[in-house]
Amino acid sequence: MPVKIRLQRHGKKGKPFYWIVAADARSKRDGKYLEKLGTYNPNFNPAKIEIDVDGTVKWLQNGAQPTDTAKSILSYRGVMLKNHLVGGVRKGALTEEQAEAKFQAWLEEKISKVDAKKSDLEKAKDAEATRIFEAEKATNEARIAAAVPVVEEVVEEAAPIIEVANEEVVVEEAAPVEEAAPVEVVAEEATPTEEAPASDDK
Repeated sequence: MPVKIRLQRHGKKGKPFYWIVAADARSKRDGKYLEKLGTYNPNFNPAKIEIDVDGTVKWLQNGAQPTDTAKSILSYRGVMLKNHLVGGVRKGALTEEQAEAKFQAWLEEKISKVDAKKSDLEKAKDAEATRIFEAEKATNEARIAAAVPVVEEVVEEAAPIIEVANEEVVVEEAAPVEEAAPVEVVAEEATPTEEAPASDDK
C-alpha cells in the first residue's frame, strides 16, 4: 500500500489550517488517514508548524513519500535532515550521538534564524507604522496651513459687517403729532334772491 505524507485541509474559508498526515495515496485529500503527524498554519508570518519529528522519520524510513509541499515543510522543520542522519547511522557512517549532536546544532541555528526573522518583521512593522503616522501628520499640517489664509480672508471680509452690527443704532423719536383742531363746518347762509319786479301791465 503506497503511503503519502501530505496536507489535509481544515479551517474556514479564506483561513486554511492543515494537518500533516500519513495517508493511503488512493484515499481522498480530506478522507481517512493512517496517522496525524502534525499541523501547519500559514495564517501567521512566519507560519506555525508543529510536527512529530521522530514519528515522521519512522514513516519516511518505512517508505512513505512526502508530497512537494509536505517535503518543503518537513525540510523547514529538520525532518528530512533527521531522516538523512538516521540513514547514516544505519549504514554505520555516524553514531547516534554524533547524529543527534548534528541535528541539535542545526535546530539551534534554525531557531536563531527564525527569531531574527521575527525581530526583523517587528522592526519593519514598527517602521511602517511610524512612516504612516509621519505622513498623516505632515498631511494634517499642510491642510491646516492651507486653511489659515482662507480663514483670515473670511474674517477680514466679515469685519465691516461685525463693526456695523456692533454700532448702536440710535432711533430718533418722532415728534408727537398734535391733534388737529376740530373743523367747524360753517353752513353758508342763504343769500336772498332778488325778486323780479312785477310788471304792472294787465
